[in-house]
This record gives sequence, C-alpha cells and structure tokens, in this order.
Amino acid sequence: MSYRWPIKDKDETLDYSADWSRFLDAATISSVQWYVQTDSIGKTLLASGQDLTTASGGTVTDSIQNVSQSNTSTVATINIGSGVNNREYTFTCRMTDSTGSTAERTIKLRIREK
Repeated sequence: MSYRWPIKDKDETLDYSADWSRFLDAATISSVQWYVQTDSIGKTLLASGQDLTTASGGTVTDSIQNVSQSNTSTVATINIGSGVNNREYTFTCRMTDSTGSTAERTIKLRIREK
C-alpha cells in the first residue's frame, strides 16, 4: 500500500513527513534513508549513493530536489523542492529503529502547476 502527499507546485519548497509512531511502540527512529522513483528512472537513492540521515541538502534526482531532511524520535521529514509539472514521484522512506528493525513506507507526490 502506498500513501499520497498533497499535490506540490514545482516552484514550491515544502516539508513532507512519514509518521512512524504507530509502528514504533516504545522504540525510536535510529536512521532514515529517502529514495525516489519516477516513470523515467528506477529506484534511486536520493543523494547519489549517500546516506541521507545527515540531511545533505541540494541533491537533485530527476529534477526533484532533496533540500534537507530531519527526523524526531517518531517522524521522518524531507524538504522537497522543484520537480517536473504533471509528473508523479514515488518516495520511499526506509527507517531503522532502536531495536534494529527496518521498515519502508512508500508515498506518492504529484507535481502540478497551481
């Protein structure tokens, strides 16, 4: 099952989040990696092979930008800029928790001029 974020204009730079609180119980987020997939590329780590837990900003993949990222003990957030009008991007948030368990959540984001 995939989730859907609200539509984003290509000129906007907005925060999007994955809330892991229902999955975690008493555990907490240890690390997070973000991936992106579009019709024109396969599943690609959104930082040219870098681990995104360090929130390295400025990385662009298929015209969509990872401006920055952060996480609390239960929520992973990525700040997204740019994108191609009328393209749908599929983001995957891979989270590892304090017990060593790993889970992924897939979220779709449509770019549409407002």
